[in-house]
Amino acid sequence: MTADERFTALQLALPPAPKPIGVYKPCLISGNLCYVSGHGPLKIDGTLVVGRIGEAMTMEEGKLAAQQVGLAILATLMDHLGSLNKIKRVVKVLGMVNCTPGFERHPFVINGCSELFAKVWGDDLGVGVRSAVGMGSLPDNISVEIEALFELA
Repeated sequence: MTADERFTALQLALPPAPKPIGVYKPCLISGNLCYVSGHGPLKIDGTLVVGRIGEAMTMEEGKLAAQQVGLAILATLMDHLGSLNKIKRVVKVLGMVNCTPGFERHPFVINGCSELFAKVWGDDLGVGVRSAVGMGSLPDNISVEIEALFELA
């Protein structure tokens, strides 16, 4: 199956591709790499998932928020490339978790996005290198922000 077919089989809906709220590009292609700027957990209705993990949200809710960030990234890729099939592989994911100082399960939260990418591009090509870190705050109090790097097909 292709990436587009795998995504369709998941029966998940993409939110609208987010528009920049600052001076940056949501997606930039350089050579055979596609850089995707930090995205937040944008829902179908255009609102954001907000709240600090370990305070207003559980780590399971944070994982779902990270999946929602992954969906927002996929929406940006579809908007700029027209097809997920134009991505050869996930190269890198950087996940930032808005959490309390004592929270230590950042990788668990970011798995929400990583597991989505693995389902779309497969267990090999859908998994790249990754960092998952905690932050004292994120813009607009979003729960998770993720940026990613992809290799183009």
